[in-house]
Amino acid sequence: MEEKKSRYAEYLMPQEETLELGRQRSRLTIGVPKETFFQENRVILAPEGIGLLTRQGHEVLIEAGAGVAAHFTDHEYSEAGGQIVYSPEEVFKSDTILKVSPLTADEIELLRPRQAIFSGLRPGIQKEEYFRSLMQKRITAVAFEFMQDRTNSFPVIRAMSEIAGSTSIFIAAEYLADPEMGRGQMFGGFTGIRPSEVVIIGAGTVGEYAARSAIGLGALVKVFDNAVFRLRRLQTNLGMRVFTSILHPAVLVESMRTADLVIGAVHSKEGKSPCLITEEMVREMKEGSVIIDVSIDQGGCFETSRPTTHKNPVYKVHGITHYCVPNIPSRVPQTASQALSNIFVPILLQAGAEGGVENFLKLDHGVRHGVYLYNGTITNPFISKYFNLPFQDIDLLMAAFH
Repeated sequence: MEEKKSRYAEYLMPQEETLELGRQRSRLTIGVPKETFFQENRVILAPEGIGLLTRQGHEVLIEAGAGVAAHFTDHEYSEAGGQIVYSPEEVFKSDTILKVSPLTADEIELLRPRQAIFSGLRPGIQKEEYFRSLMQKRITAVAFEFMQDRTNSFPVIRAMSEIAGSTSIFIAAEYLADPEMGRGQMFGGFTGIRPSEVVIIGAGTVGEYAARSAIGLGALVKVFDNAVFRLRRLQTNLGMRVFTSILHPAVLVESMRTADLVIGAVHSKEGKSPCLITEEMVREMKEGSVIIDVSIDQGGCFETSRPTTHKNPVYKVHGITHYCVPNIPSRVPQTASQALSNIFVPILLQAGAEGGVENFLKLDHGVRHGVYLYNGTITNPFISKYFNLPFQDIDLLMAAFH
Protein backbone atom coordinates (compact mmCIF):
# COMPACT_ATOMS: atom_id res chain seq x y z
CA MET A 1 0.00 0.00 0.00
CA GLU A 2 2.84 2.41 0.95
CA GLU A 3 4.64 1.62 -2.30
CA LYS A 4 1.46 2.39 -4.26
CA LYS A 5 1.10 5.77 -2.52
CA SER A 6 4.75 6.57 -3.27
CA ARG A 7 4.30 5.86 -6.98
CA TYR A 8 1.11 7.90 -7.04
CA ALA A 9 2.92 10.86 -5.41
CA GLU A 10 5.67 10.61 -7.99
CA TYR A 11 3.16 10.83 -10.85
CA LEU A 12 1.83 14.08 -9.32
CA MET A 13 5.30 15.70 -9.25
CA PRO A 14 6.26 18.27 -11.87
CA GLN A 15 8.51 16.85 -14.58
CA GLU A 16 11.52 18.82 -13.29
CA GLU A 17 11.26 17.17 -9.87
CA THR A 18 11.00 13.68 -11.31
CA LEU A 19 14.21 14.38 -13.23
CA GLU A 20 15.88 15.34 -9.92
CA LEU A 21 14.89 11.96 -8.47
CA GLY A 22 16.57 10.22 -11.35
CA ARG A 23 19.86 12.12 -11.08
CA GLN A 24 22.81 9.78 -10.74
CA ARG A 25 25.70 10.37 -8.39
CA SER A 26 28.97 11.07 -10.16
CA ARG A 27 32.37 9.63 -9.35
CA LEU A 28 34.78 12.55 -9.48
CA THR A 29 38.41 12.28 -10.50
CA ILE A 30 40.22 15.01 -8.57
CA GLY A 31 43.81 16.15 -9.15
CA VAL A 32 45.99 18.05 -6.66
CA PRO A 33 49.26 19.28 -8.23
CA LYS A 34 52.30 20.41 -6.27
CA GLU A 35 52.35 24.18 -5.74
CA THR A 36 55.20 25.99 -7.50
CA PHE A 37 54.28 29.62 -6.78
CA PHE A 38 56.89 31.55 -4.75
CA GLN A 39 56.37 31.20 -0.97
CA GLU A 40 53.23 29.10 -1.39
CA ASN A 41 53.43 26.46 1.35
CA ARG A 42 49.74 25.53 1.48
CA VAL A 43 48.03 22.58 -0.17
CA ILE A 44 44.31 22.69 -0.91
CA LEU A 45 43.32 19.26 0.46
CA ALA A 46 44.48 17.75 3.75
CA PRO A 47 44.73 13.95 4.20
CA GLU A 48 41.58 13.88 6.36
CA GLY A 49 39.64 15.59 3.57
CA ILE A 50 40.91 13.16 0.97
CA GLY A 51 39.77 10.32 3.23
CA LEU A 52 36.24 11.71 3.21
CA LEU A 53 36.28 11.95 -0.58
CA THR A 54 37.69 8.50 -1.27
CA ARG A 55 35.26 6.85 1.15
CA GLN A 56 32.48 8.25 -1.04
CA GLY A 57 34.01 6.58 -4.09
CA HIS A 58 35.86 9.56 -5.57
CA GLU A 59 39.38 9.18 -6.98
CA VAL A 60 42.01 11.68 -5.79
CA LEU A 61 45.41 11.98 -7.49
CA ILE A 62 48.08 13.91 -5.56
CA GLU A 63 51.42 14.85 -7.02
CA ALA A 64 54.27 13.50 -4.90
CA GLY A 65 55.46 16.07 -2.38
CA ALA A 66 52.39 18.30 -2.74
CA GLY A 67 51.86 18.44 1.02
CA VAL A 68 55.48 18.49 2.24
CA ALA A 69 55.61 22.25 2.94
CA ALA A 70 52.40 21.90 4.98
CA HIS A 71 53.89 18.91 6.86
CA PHE A 72 51.64 16.31 5.22
CA THR A 73 53.54 13.28 3.93
CA ASP A 74 52.81 11.23 0.82
CA HIS A 75 52.29 8.28 3.17
CA GLU A 76 49.50 10.13 5.00
CA TYR A 77 47.79 10.88 1.70
CA SER A 78 48.06 7.31 0.45
CA GLU A 79 46.81 5.94 3.78
CA ALA A 80 43.76 8.22 3.39
CA GLY A 81 43.04 6.65 0.00
CA GLY A 82 44.79 9.14 -2.27
CA GLN A 83 46.81 7.97 -5.25
CA ILE A 84 50.34 9.41 -5.38
CA VAL A 85 51.50 10.29 -8.91
CA TYR A 86 54.88 11.59 -9.95
CA SER A 87 54.28 14.23 -12.61
CA PRO A 88 51.95 17.17 -13.27
CA GLU A 89 50.93 15.45 -16.52
CA GLU A 90 49.37 12.59 -14.56
CA VAL A 91 47.58 14.96 -12.17
CA PHE A 92 46.10 17.01 -15.01
CA LYS A 93 44.42 13.96 -16.52
CA SER A 94 41.80 14.44 -13.77
CA ASP A 95 38.41 15.92 -14.58
CA THR A 96 38.60 18.34 -11.63
CA ILE A 97 41.79 20.16 -10.61
CA LEU A 98 42.27 21.87 -7.23
CA LYS A 99 45.18 24.13 -6.35
CA VAL A 100 45.92 27.17 -4.20
CA SER A 101 47.87 29.39 -6.59
CA PRO A 102 46.78 30.52 -10.06
CA LEU A 103 47.56 28.20 -12.93
CA THR A 104 51.01 28.59 -14.45
CA ALA A 105 51.70 28.74 -18.19
CA ASP A 106 53.02 25.15 -18.10
CA GLU A 107 49.90 23.96 -16.27
CA ILE A 108 47.60 25.71 -18.75
CA GLU A 109 49.26 23.70 -21.54
CA LEU A 110 48.16 20.50 -19.78
CA LEU A 111 44.48 21.43 -19.59
CA ARG A 112 41.77 19.62 -21.56
CA PRO A 113 38.31 20.86 -22.66
CA ARG A 114 35.46 20.57 -20.12
CA GLN A 115 37.79 20.23 -17.14
CA ALA A 116 36.79 22.10 -13.96
CA ILE A 117 39.48 24.11 -12.16
CA PHE A 118 39.23 25.44 -8.59
CA SER A 119 42.14 27.74 -7.68
CA GLY A 120 43.20 31.19 -6.63
CA LEU A 121 43.22 33.77 -9.42
CA ARG A 122 44.85 37.00 -8.12
CA PRO A 123 43.48 39.04 -11.04
CA GLY A 124 45.69 42.00 -10.14
CA ILE A 125 48.83 40.11 -11.24
CA GLN A 126 47.37 38.59 -14.43
CA LYS A 127 47.50 39.84 -18.00
CA GLU A 128 45.10 39.56 -20.92
CA GLU A 129 47.14 36.73 -22.46
CA TYR A 130 46.56 34.62 -19.34
CA PHE A 131 42.80 34.67 -19.80
CA ARG A 132 42.97 34.21 -23.57
CA SER A 133 45.07 31.07 -23.16
CA LEU A 134 42.54 29.70 -20.67
CA MET A 135 39.65 30.55 -23.02
CA GLN A 136 41.27 28.51 -25.79
CA LYS A 137 41.26 25.45 -23.51
CA ARG A 138 37.44 25.63 -23.12
CA ILE A 139 37.55 24.85 -19.39
CA THR A 140 35.37 25.94 -16.49
CA ALA A 141 37.38 27.85 -13.88
CA VAL A 142 36.35 28.91 -10.36
CA ALA A 143 38.36 31.55 -8.46
CA PHE A 144 38.09 30.91 -4.75
CA GLU A 145 38.50 34.65 -3.99
CA PHE A 146 35.08 35.25 -5.58
CA MET A 147 33.22 32.25 -4.12
CA GLN A 148 30.42 33.05 -1.68
CA ASP A 149 28.53 31.01 0.91
CA ARG A 150 24.89 31.11 1.97
CA THR A 151 25.49 34.25 4.05
CA ASN A 152 26.94 36.01 0.96
CA SER A 153 30.35 36.25 2.62
CA PHE A 154 33.54 34.96 0.97
CA PRO A 155 34.50 31.79 2.88
CA VAL A 156 38.07 31.35 1.61
CA ILE A 157 38.97 35.02 2.02
CA ARG A 158 37.42 35.08 5.48
CA ALA A 159 39.23 31.92 6.63
CA MET A 160 42.61 33.15 5.40
CA SER A 161 41.97 36.61 6.89
CA GLU A 162 41.14 35.07 10.28
CA ILE A 163 44.40 33.13 10.17
CA ALA A 164 46.42 36.19 9.04
CA GLY A 165 44.93 38.35 11.80
CA SER A 166 45.61 35.88 14.60
CA THR A 167 49.04 34.92 13.28
CA SER A 168 50.14 38.56 13.04
CA ILE A 169 49.89 38.85 16.84
CA PHE A 170 52.07 35.80 17.45
CA ILE A 171 54.61 37.10 14.93
CA ALA A 172 54.68 40.43 16.77
CA ALA A 173 55.15 38.68 20.11
CA GLU A 174 58.17 36.85 18.68
CA TYR A 175 59.88 40.02 17.47
CA LEU A 176 59.05 42.18 20.50
CA ALA A 177 60.75 39.57 22.67
CA ASP A 178 63.81 39.42 20.40
CA PRO A 179 66.76 41.34 21.93
CA GLU A 180 67.93 42.62 18.53
CA MET A 181 64.70 43.25 16.61
CA GLY A 182 62.61 44.19 19.65
CA ARG A 183 63.19 45.10 23.30
CA GLY A 184 63.08 41.75 25.09
CA GLN A 185 59.46 42.52 25.94
CA MET A 186 56.77 39.94 26.66
CA PHE A 187 53.68 40.67 24.59
CA GLY A 188 50.35 41.14 26.39
CA GLY A 189 49.67 41.97 30.00
CA PHE A 190 51.39 41.01 33.23
CA THR A 191 50.43 41.91 36.79
CA GLY A 192 51.94 45.22 37.84
CA ILE A 193 53.39 45.98 34.39
CA ARG A 194 51.94 48.24 31.70
CA PRO A 195 50.22 46.08 29.05
CA SER A 196 51.40 46.04 25.44
CA GLU A 197 49.68 48.67 23.30
CA VAL A 198 48.43 47.59 19.88
CA VAL A 199 47.17 49.86 17.12
CA ILE A 200 45.19 48.13 14.35
CA ILE A 201 44.41 50.05 11.16
CA GLY A 202 41.41 48.44 9.50
CA ALA A 203 38.33 46.91 11.18
CA GLY A 204 37.73 44.05 8.74
CA THR A 205 38.22 40.34 9.40
CA VAL A 206 42.02 40.63 9.74
CA GLY A 207 41.66 43.50 12.20
CA GLU A 208 38.98 41.70 14.19
CA TYR A 209 41.01 38.52 14.63
CA ALA A 210 44.18 40.44 15.43
CA ALA A 211 42.20 42.28 18.11
CA ARG A 212 40.78 39.00 19.49
CA SER A 213 44.23 37.46 19.87
CA ALA A 214 45.81 40.62 21.32
CA ILE A 215 43.01 41.10 23.87
CA GLY A 216 43.23 37.42 24.80
CA LEU A 217 46.89 37.95 25.71
CA GLY A 218 46.06 41.01 27.81
CA ALA A 219 47.09 43.80 25.42
CA LEU A 220 45.47 47.22 25.18
CA VAL A 221 43.96 47.48 21.69
CA LYS A 222 43.02 50.53 19.61
CA VAL A 223 41.29 50.09 16.24
CA PHE A 224 41.08 52.71 13.48
CA ASP A 225 38.90 52.64 10.38
CA ASN A 226 37.16 55.20 8.18
CA ALA A 227 33.86 53.31 8.27
CA VAL A 228 31.93 53.69 11.52
CA PHE A 229 29.74 50.66 10.68
CA ARG A 230 32.83 48.44 10.53
CA LEU A 231 34.03 49.73 13.91
CA ARG A 232 30.59 49.09 15.39
CA ARG A 233 30.46 45.60 13.86
CA LEU A 234 33.91 44.79 15.27
CA GLN A 235 32.82 45.77 18.78
CA THR A 236 29.67 43.68 18.41
CA ASN A 237 31.63 40.65 17.19
CA LEU A 238 34.16 41.00 20.00
CA GLY A 239 31.35 41.30 22.53
CA MET A 240 33.11 44.13 24.34
CA ARG A 241 33.96 47.78 24.09
CA VAL A 242 37.42 48.59 22.73
CA PHE A 243 38.97 51.91 21.76
CA THR A 244 37.82 52.77 18.25
CA SER A 245 38.33 55.84 16.12
CA ILE A 246 37.96 57.03 12.57
CA LEU A 247 41.28 57.64 10.82
CA HIS A 248 41.89 61.06 12.34
CA PRO A 249 45.60 61.87 11.77
CA ALA A 250 46.20 63.58 15.12
CA VAL A 251 44.57 60.76 17.13
CA LEU A 252 46.37 58.10 15.09
CA VAL A 253 49.81 59.70 15.48
CA GLU A 254 49.31 60.07 19.23
CA SER A 255 48.35 56.40 19.54
CA MET A 256 51.31 55.28 17.42
CA ARG A 257 53.76 57.15 19.66
CA THR A 258 53.00 54.87 22.60
CA ALA A 259 52.25 51.70 20.60
CA ASP A 260 54.39 48.57 20.85
CA LEU A 261 52.77 47.13 17.73
CA VAL A 262 51.02 48.68 14.71
CA ILE A 263 49.18 46.37 12.30
CA GLY A 264 48.15 47.49 8.83
CA ALA A 265 45.00 45.55 7.91
CA VAL A 266 43.43 47.70 5.21
CA HIS A 267 41.82 45.90 2.29
CA SER A 268 40.85 47.59 -0.97
CA LYS A 269 38.30 46.21 -3.43
CA GLU A 270 40.29 47.92 -6.20
CA GLY A 271 43.25 45.65 -5.46
CA LYS A 272 45.70 48.28 -4.15
CA SER A 273 45.63 49.42 -0.54
CA PRO A 274 45.98 53.15 0.20
CA CYS A 275 49.20 54.38 1.81
CA LEU A 276 47.88 55.74 5.11
CA ILE A 277 51.00 55.93 7.30
CA THR A 278 53.79 58.27 6.25
CA GLU A 279 57.47 57.82 7.03
CA GLU A 280 57.25 60.78 9.40
CA MET A 281 54.53 59.00 11.39
CA VAL A 282 56.74 55.88 11.60
CA ARG A 283 59.64 58.04 12.82
CA GLU A 284 57.47 59.12 15.78
CA MET A 285 57.14 55.53 17.06
CA LYS A 286 59.17 54.08 19.95
CA GLU A 287 62.44 52.40 18.99
CA GLY A 288 62.11 48.63 19.11
CA SER A 289 58.38 48.61 18.39
CA VAL A 290 56.99 46.48 15.53
CA ILE A 291 55.01 47.13 12.36
CA ILE A 292 53.22 44.25 10.62
CA ASP A 293 51.82 45.26 7.23
CA VAL A 294 49.25 42.60 6.36
CA SER A 295 48.17 44.90 3.52
CA ILE A 296 51.49 44.26 1.74
CA ASP A 297 49.55 41.75 -0.42
CA GLN A 298 47.98 44.84 -1.98
CA GLY A 299 51.06 47.05 -1.92
CA GLY A 300 51.10 48.01 1.75
CA CYS A 301 49.62 50.87 3.77
CA PHE A 302 52.92 52.17 5.28
CA GLU A 303 55.21 54.43 3.27
CA THR A 304 58.17 52.51 4.74
CA SER A 305 56.87 49.05 3.69
CA ARG A 306 58.55 46.85 1.12
CA PRO A 307 57.78 43.17 0.46
CA THR A 308 59.93 40.64 2.32
CA THR A 309 60.06 36.83 2.33
CA HIS A 310 59.40 34.08 4.86
CA LYS A 311 63.16 33.40 4.89
CA ASN A 312 64.12 37.07 5.42
CA PRO A 313 60.95 38.56 6.90
CA VAL A 314 62.04 41.71 8.73
CA TYR A 315 64.07 44.89 8.41
CA LYS A 316 64.37 48.12 10.40
CA VAL A 317 63.52 51.70 9.47
CA HIS A 318 64.10 54.44 12.07
CA GLY A 319 64.60 51.71 14.68
CA ILE A 320 61.18 50.17 13.97
CA THR A 321 61.02 46.51 12.98
CA HIS A 322 58.94 45.97 9.82
CA TYR A 323 57.39 42.60 8.95
CA CYS A 324 56.05 42.80 5.39
CA VAL A 325 55.68 39.22 4.16
CA PRO A 326 52.88 38.64 1.63
CA ASN A 327 50.66 35.60 2.17
CA ILE A 328 50.95 35.35 5.96
CA PRO A 329 48.78 32.17 6.06
CA SER A 330 51.67 30.33 4.37
CA ARG A 331 53.64 30.87 7.58
CA VAL A 332 51.24 28.39 9.23
CA PRO A 333 50.62 26.20 6.18
CA GLN A 334 49.18 23.16 7.94
CA THR A 335 46.47 25.19 9.69
CA ALA A 336 45.73 27.15 6.50
CA SER A 337 45.61 23.95 4.42
CA GLN A 338 43.18 22.31 6.82
CA ALA A 339 40.98 25.43 6.66
CA LEU A 340 40.97 25.27 2.84
CA SER A 341 40.25 21.55 2.90
CA ASN A 342 37.27 22.12 5.22
CA ILE A 343 35.80 24.49 2.62
CA PHE A 344 36.43 22.46 -0.53
CA VAL A 345 35.69 18.90 0.60
CA PRO A 346 31.95 19.60 1.20
CA ILE A 347 31.79 21.33 -2.20
CA LEU A 348 33.29 18.28 -3.93
CA LEU A 349 31.07 15.85 -2.04
CA GLN A 350 28.01 17.85 -3.04
CA ALA A 351 29.21 18.07 -6.65
CA GLY A 352 29.50 14.29 -6.73
CA ALA A 353 26.03 13.88 -5.23
CA GLU A 354 24.56 16.22 -7.86
CA GLY A 355 26.06 14.31 -10.78
CA GLY A 356 29.15 16.44 -11.45
CA VAL A 357 30.60 19.92 -11.09
CA GLU A 358 28.45 21.49 -13.83
CA ASN A 359 25.22 20.24 -12.26
CA PHE A 360 26.40 21.48 -8.88
CA LEU A 361 27.19 24.95 -10.23
CA LYS A 362 23.65 25.22 -11.55
CA LEU A 363 22.31 24.67 -8.03
CA ASP A 364 24.80 26.52 -5.83
CA HIS A 365 24.68 30.27 -6.45
CA GLY A 366 27.51 31.04 -4.03
CA VAL A 367 30.12 28.81 -5.67
CA ARG A 368 28.78 29.83 -9.10
CA HIS A 369 29.67 33.41 -8.11
CA GLY A 370 33.32 32.31 -8.24
CA VAL A 371 33.13 31.11 -11.86
CA TYR A 372 35.06 33.44 -14.13
CA LEU A 373 35.31 31.08 -17.11
CA TYR A 374 32.58 28.68 -18.22
CA ASN A 375 33.50 26.28 -21.02
CA GLY A 376 35.95 28.85 -22.37
CA THR A 377 33.73 31.95 -22.04
CA ILE A 378 34.44 34.80 -19.61
CA THR A 379 31.57 35.10 -17.11
CA ASN A 380 33.05 37.63 -14.67
CA PRO A 381 32.10 41.21 -15.63
CA PHE A 382 35.07 42.79 -13.81
CA ILE A 383 37.60 40.63 -15.69
CA SER A 384 35.77 41.21 -18.96
CA LYS A 385 35.82 44.97 -18.55
CA TYR A 386 39.35 45.27 -17.15
CA PHE A 387 40.96 43.09 -19.85
CA ASN A 388 38.57 44.04 -22.67
CA LEU A 389 37.41 40.45 -23.20
CA PRO A 390 33.98 39.26 -24.43
CA PHE A 391 31.53 38.52 -21.63
CA GLN A 392 28.42 36.35 -21.31
CA ASP A 393 26.08 35.83 -18.38
CA ILE A 394 26.74 32.43 -16.79
CA ASP A 395 23.03 31.68 -16.26
CA LEU A 396 22.35 32.11 -19.97
CA LEU A 397 25.38 29.99 -20.85
CA MET A 398 24.30 27.18 -18.56
CA ALA A 399 20.86 27.18 -20.12
CA ALA A 400 22.41 27.00 -23.60
CA PHE A 401 24.76 24.12 -22.69
CA HIS A 402 22.01 22.09 -21.10
